Amino acid sequence: MSPSLPSPNAATPAESQFLGTRIRALRKRRGMTLSELAEQSNLTAGYISQLERNLAYPSIPALFNIARSLGVTIQWFFASEANTTEADKGYVVRRNSRMSLHYEDGIIDELLSPQPSRQLEILHSRFPPGAYSEESYSHEGEEAGYILSGEFELWVGDKHFLLQEGDSFSFSSQESHRYGNPGERDTLVLWVITPPTF
Repeated sequence: MSPSLPSPNAATPAESQFLGTRIRALRKRRGMTLSELAEQSNLTAGYISQLERNLAYPSIPALFNIARSLGVTIQWFFASEANTTEADKGYVVRRNSRMSLHYEDGIIDELLSPQPSRQLEILHSRFPPGAYSEESYSHEGEEAGYILSGEFELWVGDKHFLLQEGDSFSFSSQESHRYGNPGERDTLVLWVITPPTF
């Protein structure tokens, strides 16, 4: 697996360094070596080392495998520099306090549901032109989405869909799935996942 180097403008310095730091800290807290985490997540130790040193962003399936191997959900890796007021905590996510996660190819997820999540998770995803989750993956739960703008290509099992702005979808997350943006402008997708296993 060849990691993508982060673009300097893709994230703020705090966001670009947060993910690798979180992966390394949790791996050490679990008492795992790079090799052990690599074996459990079906990745190479070199790839995980690059992620931990903030030299690359992970693919969505790679981060999912790392999270599962470390006993957390992807939600655990979301980063935010913004403060949430006591009144908002657990109920409201303000636009300027969304937690975000950056993947390879410029894909960005923003967490819209307050933490800790209850029975569902809401995400706002941005896919630059040509950005894809190349590898299929599956997990517990169900998910649904709404295409806010752009085009979206979705594979669920052996089914393939080309979706446009205003289209929506739903499927069991236990079915192997992958997706991406075949268009020439950013695609924005609103996701709802239950339970919050992503």
